[in-house]
Amino acid sequence: MRALQVQKLTGPDGLVLVDVPEPEAGDAVLIDVVAAGVSFPDLLLSQGKYQMKPELPFVPGVEVAGVVRQAPPGARVKAGDRVMGFSFTLGGFAEVCAVAPELAFPIPQTWSFEQAAGVVMNYHTAHFALHRRGQLKAGETVVVHGAAGGVGTAAVQVAKGAGARVLAVVGDARKAEMAKRAGADVTLLVNDWTTGVREATDGRGADVVLDVVGGDIFDKSLKVLAPEGRLLVVGFAGGQIPSVAVNRLLLRNVSVVGVAWGAFLMHGPELTATTAKDLEGLAERGILNPLVGSVFPLEDGAKALRELESRAAVGKVVLQVKKAG
Repeated sequence: MRALQVQKLTGPDGLVLVDVPEPEAGDAVLIDVVAAGVSFPDLLLSQGKYQMKPELPFVPGVEVAGVVRQAPPGARVKAGDRVMGFSFTLGGFAEVCAVAPELAFPIPQTWSFEQAAGVVMNYHTAHFALHRRGQLKAGETVVVHGAAGGVGTAAVQVAKGAGARVLAVVGDARKAEMAKRAGADVTLLVNDWTTGVREATDGRGADVVLDVVGGDIFDKSLKVLAPEGRLLVVGFAGGQIPSVAVNRLLLRNVSVVGVAWGAFLMHGPELTATTAKDLEGLAERGILNPLVGSVFPLEDGAKALRELESRAAVGKVVLQVKKAG
């Protein structure tokens, strides 16, 4: 099968299109991949900067959508089903991928493979962040940073599904339009977003802030929290890992909450079924509508990673692995 391998930890330039053996199914769901999601961890993996450091060479990619070739007894999907999946063992940038049965889900009839390719990690992460870790309640105000990207647009829609008011922080007008398409109530440009949050909340601040950026965005996010507000730390796309003086949390009665969906599943795999059921309900109501940005052919995977690296991406960046049959 064709696959993209990281052969050198030099970033996108280290990706090479190769022929490798297909994975064995074993107890997994074997998927003929039509589309694969491209995520920020894929970029970090290609640079050797991610917490997980697989031996070279390896095939990156954890998000796939395609058609089931083979499934074990008891799986919720069967051969021939259109599915979306998440692979802990990487391997998504390839024509065939093996996924644990509990991490393979049917694709809603109205969604394309390209839409579904960015759903499992992004939407499950957003749901885990806002509901499990952030304890979001209807009527609360949520600030979403990086609101035009894959995780950001997912977070906007999951928050709206919870009955929250969403303030989306973005870098430019093009990204603001994407955040509006996702369902944001208010869009704020990053150069003066704190003023916008105060104005939009009559000075009270936000109940929840979802931060995928880190750096000085984290520091400013602490300052705009309402009493008993929660700052959800999802990632560090800005590159700098921030720190906090804990007396600031004490004096203002606010919380900083870590969010690591994948790590949590290691000891709580049962979460995927309940999350999936909730997300399916939101999809049926039309609240979830995955927004696809650029779509690249598999052989142009390096270009896809460079789009993330340059912060030019809007919506979910996707690789088209095969033509849909």
